[in-house]
Amino acid sequence: MKADVQGVSSAEDQSVVPQLSYAQIFAKFLRFGFLAWGGPVAQIAMIRRELVEEERWVSGPRFNRLLAVYQVLPGPEAHELCVFFGTLPKGRLGGLLAGLGFMLPGFVLMFALSWLYLSTNITQTVAAAAFLGVQPAVIALIVRAVHRIGGHVLLDRWLWGIAAVAGFAALVGTPFWITLPLAGLAYVFAARHQLLPAGLLVAMLIGLGLYFAWTMFGGPTSGSGAVAQAVAEQKPSLLQLFFSGLKAGLLTFGGAYTVIPFLRDDAVGNGWMTDAQFLDGLALSGILPAPLIIFSTFVGYFGGGPLGAIVMTIGIFLPAFGFSLFFHDQLERLVDNEKIRTFLEGVSAGVVGLIAATTFELGYKTLVNVPGVLIPLAIFATSLAALYVFKAKTTILWVVLAAAAAGLVLFR
Repeated sequence: MKADVQGVSSAEDQSVVPQLSYAQIFAKFLRFGFLAWGGPVAQIAMIRRELVEEERWVSGPRFNRLLAVYQVLPGPEAHELCVFFGTLPKGRLGGLLAGLGFMLPGFVLMFALSWLYLSTNITQTVAAAAFLGVQPAVIALIVRAVHRIGGHVLLDRWLWGIAAVAGFAALVGTPFWITLPLAGLAYVFAARHQLLPAGLLVAMLIGLGLYFAWTMFGGPTSGSGAVAQAVAEQKPSLLQLFFSGLKAGLLTFGGAYTVIPFLRDDAVGNGWMTDAQFLDGLALSGILPAPLIIFSTFVGYFGGGPLGAIVMTIGIFLPAFGFSLFFHDQLERLVDNEKIRTFLEGVSAGVVGLIAATTFELGYKTLVNVPGVLIPLAIFATSLAALYVFKAKTTILWVVLAAAAAGLVLFR
């Protein structure tokens, strides 16, 4: 039943804001959460269709401006849009309830799957073969996402170059907190045709990459594996898990898949889980109606059990709530600033490079982990072709399930 109209905006907008109770807001966006299959494109299309085209909470042009803001900012755009829409009828508490409703189905399902995954010895069950089949398919999912994100972000030769250099830097161990600011600054100068400082910043990033490559393969710190392993065997505190999620949530420029290198750096780099388990978590998130960053719940469960899953999920979603609830107007004005927007475009290009490097590393680990070479390559190629050919919002679900079935047949 259509809600009563609370008010009508100016003639330029021609939008209406429905009068909803807190319970109605939560229920409405909880339903969106149960229907959030197919990744961010399908989720945003669902929100646009119901709230803009059918119920006219905001006008089409206004929605496009909102989407443009959240695409530049870190965090899952669909979730941020839900939080914003929830603020329209009932302010910040309405936005909080809308965001919680949208993420709750995915969180509960991922929490349950995380418990099931860890409570059983997965390597001794039939499911182990299924997960072996899924791992190459997950690499295909990430490759497709990198291509899609790159198509939106890498719009000129400078952005392509920055992404390539950032990818090289990531492969040889350059910390992201060095790479991303340099990438953003380089593009600010390049966009203003100040090529000398832009080139110097890119050269600096290359030089740092060469330095880290030297320390990795032949420098004085290359023998410190025992110390690194000792640190890796330590379990993280709940505070560390929270800040790991918060860091990832603040750096997801360009879409949910951009969270992968940051979470992997902590989860695998610090020994909370293996690359194979990390890929299993990504696979599980791909079959759930939720933003992909819900796989942080899986990572947090590995690091700190049920409480770890909760605090990491809070950390990673906190920026998405905060931007929409408290800083939307300021951020919209900030993103309109040409220098800030250009800097963020450079950072986004750097993040594309980081994801590409992480994909290469995960692909190599998958070839090592999955028996044979031709079989995982065949699953990867078939999955990638299906993702390009079929556009339905359930394609990811079917690709993951088909790869699991192939694993059951081929690896039992």
